[in-house]
Amino acid sequence: MAASPETYDIVVVGAGPVGLLLSVCLARWGYKIKNIDNREVPTLTGRADGIQPRSLHLLRNMDLKRQIMAHQPAKVYEVAFWDPQSGGKGIHRTGNWAACPKFIDARYPFTTLLHQGLIERVFIDDLHKNGADVQRPWTIMGFKNDGQDETYPVEVNLKHVQTDEKETVRTKYLFSGEGARSFIRDQLGVKIRHKDPISHVWGVMDGVVRTDFPDVKMKCTIHSDSGSIMIIPRENNMVRLYIQIASSTDQDFNPRKQATAEEVQASAKKILQPYYIEWDRVEWYSVYPIGQGIAENYTVDHRVYLGGDCCHTHSPKAGQGMNTAFHDALNLAWKIHHVEAGFANRSILQSYESERKHIAEELLDFDAKYAALFSQRLPSADELGAASEDNTDGEANEFVKVFKSSQEFTSGYGIIYGPNEFNWSSNHSAQSHLFNPKGNTARIGRILPSANVTRVVDANEVQLEQEIPLNGSFRIFLFAGSPSKTQRTVADFATNLQKKGSFYSTFEREDLAVVSYHERHNPHSHFFSICATFASPRDDIDISNMLPPILARYSDHVYADDVWDPRVPDAKAAAHAKMGLDAEKGGIVIVRPDGHVGCVVSLVEGSGTVDALNDYFGAFVSKPIGNLKPHAQL
Repeated sequence: MAASPETYDIVVVGAGPVGLLLSVCLARWGYKIKNIDNREVPTLTGRADGIQPRSLHLLRNMDLKRQIMAHQPAKVYEVAFWDPQSGGKGIHRTGNWAACPKFIDARYPFTTLLHQGLIERVFIDDLHKNGADVQRPWTIMGFKNDGQDETYPVEVNLKHVQTDEKETVRTKYLFSGEGARSFIRDQLGVKIRHKDPISHVWGVMDGVVRTDFPDVKMKCTIHSDSGSIMIIPRENNMVRLYIQIASSTDQDFNPRKQATAEEVQASAKKILQPYYIEWDRVEWYSVYPIGQGIAENYTVDHRVYLGGDCCHTHSPKAGQGMNTAFHDALNLAWKIHHVEAGFANRSILQSYESERKHIAEELLDFDAKYAALFSQRLPSADELGAASEDNTDGEANEFVKVFKSSQEFTSGYGIIYGPNEFNWSSNHSAQSHLFNPKGNTARIGRILPSANVTRVVDANEVQLEQEIPLNGSFRIFLFAGSPSKTQRTVADFATNLQKKGSFYSTFEREDLAVVSYHERHNPHSHFFSICATFASPRDDIDISNMLPPILARYSDHVYADDVWDPRVPDAKAAAHAKMGLDAEKGGIVIVRPDGHVGCVVSLVEGSGTVDALNDYFGAFVSKPIGNLKPHAQL
């Protein structure tokens, strides 16, 4: 009798950024994963290299930022623009702007540049810490969702790339992180829809150069009478050059057009005149066609999923591919976790495609504008100067508007998820006048605004939004206002949390009696973590007297809102102010496991606040809450 196939919670095909981040999250949260890759080793050179501010913020929340920065990546704070001078005198600088302008409240206002292989190794090291690895060099030969095993409905056939060794496994989920040439996508019959008929052939070269060009350590977009080029600094004294070799707008366009490294170097020398450039060595060189394409579906059965480059392709100009892939992976990871942990209905998996495909559509729309902005129209120095100002009066010209919207999007802080079961709106099934209190500025569907506060137990100034790590839990931020005004409301909040049928009681840990005294984040439930922030100086906060026991249990997550913030210079309680919450009355901000705001609720006496939250969570959880029945499964 043949042995039963090995079973996994998920099989991930591809060990690039999207597959690795998905694997890291699920391995950390206790799932059995199998990650295969058809390459013998991680990426050695080239490929993606730009980590945008929001993605670095995410890596910090995963406690991986230090490992990334240990490789001493280049950091781009400004972008320089060079254009042709009149009379054939070569190029000159016409302006520069911040890579992440001040109107974006980013913790890390720069782009981090490091080649993809080093980033992959950081993820792989983390997999090892959690008992997982990448199986190389293996490839997928076939799969089918045959449902023969109700728990592990997908059969996957794998093969060693260099031998005849084969393996058949069963899994709950299969994920394609294979890139643009996805076997899984093709087998599903999912088509790529090309939004823009214009496509381009790009040459990209990484190398160590010698040059008198003054901005070689900055990101530069250079237009000249001899063509255009983009310069991006890299780690270890390297520089990346992007040069457009052909466009479908050319009369003799050939999507398979090639150019040698020497030809690209010769073009770069012409473009950079009157400056010189010479190469000590070339680390990596490639020519590839790029079009704007998007997958028609990200899944067809909510068991087999696509993500990253196999879902969306676009130009490399803005450094969005890897960053978009990170957030594809994160979005799917926490939703699979909540289904498999028994917290949420399977129906929530539908929101992976709806949320992430919408972002990809926005990315391609932006990419078309971005390409046109830099390829078809050269901004003047006057416009560049205006765009660098923090001008919010709404009177800016069209260029400034495009600049602002694009920079927010490319930084990652402009990503907004639309209304659904997680992102409250007036059409949500949870209806209460306490939702979305007047004046709040924590915009639903966007990343939680950053805020510095003082942690009460040790007087450390900390970043509030980073205090709960990426642990798969919803984050309940209790902004407790002024203690003298909210003592009753906070007590009522705690009392109603403990009522039978509340979201708190319903998803209480089964091992509550043996939870470690030192458990900081999830002492009561893996479904949520709680932070309490008072609009009061630290010295005035007495945790045991000001918080009921169930909230005082989160003593490491009690904070004083007493740190001045230049963005709200007149506020007495800056964190409350940045959320748009009354410093006297406070409020509740619910943040999804991926850091995006789900809802904002007023903090009031009685049961109203918890009733509203019960209704909010009741829209997608797997068990009845309050008077609600669980929603139907897929």
